[in-house]
Amino acid sequence: MDFDRRTLIAGSLAVAGLAGNASSPANAQTPPPTASKALPPGLPQPTETIDLWPKGPPAHLKAPLTETVDERSTDALVTDRAVYGVTRPRMAVFRPDRPNGAAVMITPGGGYRWIVVDKEGYEIARWLTARGFTAFVLFYRLPGEGWSSGPDTPLADAQRAMRLIRHRAKNFAIDPERVAAMGFSAGGHLCADLGARFAAKVYEPVDAADKLSAKPFCAAPIYPVVSMDPAIAHPGSRNLLLGPSPTPELEAAHSPDRMVPADAPPHFLVHAEDDDVVPAENTARLRAALKARKVPVEAHFFANGGHGFGLRRAIGKPVEIWPEMWRAWARTVGFG
Repeated sequence: MDFDRRTLIAGSLAVAGLAGNASSPANAQTPPPTASKALPPGLPQPTETIDLWPKGPPAHLKAPLTETVDERSTDALVTDRAVYGVTRPRMAVFRPDRPNGAAVMITPGGGYRWIVVDKEGYEIARWLTARGFTAFVLFYRLPGEGWSSGPDTPLADAQRAMRLIRHRAKNFAIDPERVAAMGFSAGGHLCADLGARFAAKVYEPVDAADKLSAKPFCAAPIYPVVSMDPAIAHPGSRNLLLGPSPTPELEAAHSPDRMVPADAPPHFLVHAEDDDVVPAENTARLRAALKARKVPVEAHFFANGGHGFGLRRAIGKPVEIWPEMWRAWARTVGFG
């Protein structure tokens, strides 16, 4: 592998602001997080942000929200920030020095309670850009925070983000067809949901970008929440997505393994069998559903790794090879 411990730790250190440089007046409205740790020189930062909705999200709130950043790390060298209360969904953009023409939209996890932007967002983006991919880290709205769009709230943001990337492809020297999705944990659910319901109408079109497809070229749900079946569902994600007493129909509609279309994109799946947060059966069911629909899929199950290993927590374990496995697989489906 061509990354080492120093690279991964550096990728986890604090950045000046979650959104990078403001690209519109709206961006300045969100206060930057408090910086509690020294900032390392030369660490790649987001080059800009892209607001998803020019006139605000296509839904209303039951009560006002304030975007909040919680620093969860007690390590002086590592940041692990969680963001919630997102009312201005956006993408933080990481540009490579030498674009390879492909882009990856990243949906960090957080159990639909918050968005873990360092470990499953910015660190992944830096790994990708070092290899030529343009990376877009999605700050999506959370479904349990009172949006009128309910469980379709994150999917609306993910669909819109994919369409905007394609609409602005020339600005980033990328092929509009070669836009992949990668997500982790609950963000893996969003990634899988996008892979299954990319054509579902979950918002009214707002501009020319919405004429474009939201289908990813390929999808990589990593240790994903998939099923809303109480037997294997992650309880917190299920409750925040669907509420405390969802109907069987609602459970099915938001279980990507039960919604896979025949034209779903190729999938790359990774899970650790000792995951004590999201059972590996989630990934097993998604793999079986993709196989049943004859959708190309590659799945890797590791004995050890736990949950939320990302890059930094995979170091020293067999599971640390997963990013290069994804990269090699991506070439086989014409991506990368």
